[in-house]
Amino acid sequence: MPADLPILSIIIFLPLVGALFIALQRQDDPGIRNARNAALWTTLFTFGLSLFLWFNFETGTPKFQFVEKYSWIESFNIFYHLGVDGISVLFVLLSTLLTPICVLASWDAVRERVKEYMVAFLVLETLMIGMFCALDMVLFYVFFEGVLIPMFLIIGVWGGQRRVYAAFKFFLYTLTGSVLMLIAIIFIYLQTGVTDIPTLLKTSLPRDLQLWLWIAFFASFAVKIPMWPVHTWLPDAHVEAPTAGSVILAGVLLKMGGYGFLRFSLPMMPLASDFFTPLMFSLSVIAVIYTSLVALAQVDMKKLIAYSSVAHMGFVTLGIYALNTQGIQGAIYQMLSHGIVSAALFLCVGVVYDRMHTRLIDRYGGLVERMPVYAFTFMLFMLASVGLPGTGGFIGEFLVLVGLFKVNTTVAVLASLGVVLGAAYMLWLYRRVVFGRLAREDLKSIPDMNIREIAIFVPLILLTLWMGIYPTPFLEIMDASVANLINQYQSALTVLDNVSILGQ
Repeated sequence: MPADLPILSIIIFLPLVGALFIALQRQDDPGIRNARNAALWTTLFTFGLSLFLWFNFETGTPKFQFVEKYSWIESFNIFYHLGVDGISVLFVLLSTLLTPICVLASWDAVRERVKEYMVAFLVLETLMIGMFCALDMVLFYVFFEGVLIPMFLIIGVWGGQRRVYAAFKFFLYTLTGSVLMLIAIIFIYLQTGVTDIPTLLKTSLPRDLQLWLWIAFFASFAVKIPMWPVHTWLPDAHVEAPTAGSVILAGVLLKMGGYGFLRFSLPMMPLASDFFTPLMFSLSVIAVIYTSLVALAQVDMKKLIAYSSVAHMGFVTLGIYALNTQGIQGAIYQMLSHGIVSAALFLCVGVVYDRMHTRLIDRYGGLVERMPVYAFTFMLFMLASVGLPGTGGFIGEFLVLVGLFKVNTTVAVLASLGVVLGAAYMLWLYRRVVFGRLAREDLKSIPDMNIREIAIFVPLILLTLWMGIYPTPFLEIMDASVANLINQYQSALTVLDNVSILGQ
């Protein structure tokens, strides 16, 4: 490709081209078939283009790459500024990978308003990719908040019986937190005169100001992850969302908060991040242990996996605020691995739900007799979720715990309890659903996974094993950016210490 080709803009806005084509289709059977095919090929082509970023990414440098910068709102010094570093490029790839999988998972499951459904997913893909590529705070906020709209519609229109309640709860929780972030962005602009992220990363803000800004950003990112106690919207959203909605919610949208901490809170507010580290440790440990115990009490498969997501994201925030290389690399790796594994677990629930139209754990049992391929697939992702060595889940949790043991042994030991509890609730779920006696008559004729469903899981299986067996390519890409983040943080603390010494 030509060096001056705006590859990021093409990747971001290509799904909108597909959405426009789908919107022009008629509501008859050929139009619906065209909508499905157009959504699939658009998302596959977008994923193919995103691989260009992977193959042409220059490791060993923390600089933003594939940069595009154009004047947007000139009178306010706001730019259309795009670029990716070793952290954001991985989340772009995660977004473009999971979207075609969501389209395939919805192929037969969604039969009403198919055109609108596919348009919503393509618009959502544009907003997700744009958020990870944005290098201007105003542009970031537009994409960050824009994600709410298609996700609100996906839950509210194509969800379950309580879909309207779940959609509004999701929208109100996330919007309320983000209002404070918008106020913080405006305040930063008034103080510095810029909203350009690379410029702000080099700007030193007063400590007292950092504390207030950190709280404002925290209000938004904590809800998005979500952290305890603002996590209550997530189980409802997952249970009521269609399968593909749960996949993209767990796979990508939950990573927006963690990405926000890495992009804004740590590098722009390092002194505040150091000050609030005990708070983050406390909330994260509670999330890991409490939500794991809550997961053990669930009778709905989707709700159990939803609570497990809160526990896993607790590991992410623990790793981020370990504030060392192993912790942050482990947090990023955990987000990527969780994005794949949680998506696959929700797809596993979707497979049996499409056949039996129930997610109640007690309605199943003995499925291994009728669905051996499904049993194997479910087993692999269940073991990846509990961090079995050889899967991606192990690498992330191991690095996070190593980073934690270096800074706080007590927190590390408490976090380790989450690993034990995670194994308990996932093994309990698997035993109840897959093993045991096939007693129910309606389960005795349940068919195993078809070719389309197997095709959905194959790339997720390969990626989970690759991330567990050979993590080097992923760690190499993020290494320079993580090292630069740590250096910025430590330099800020060194300056503070020197000032304190001089003051004495």
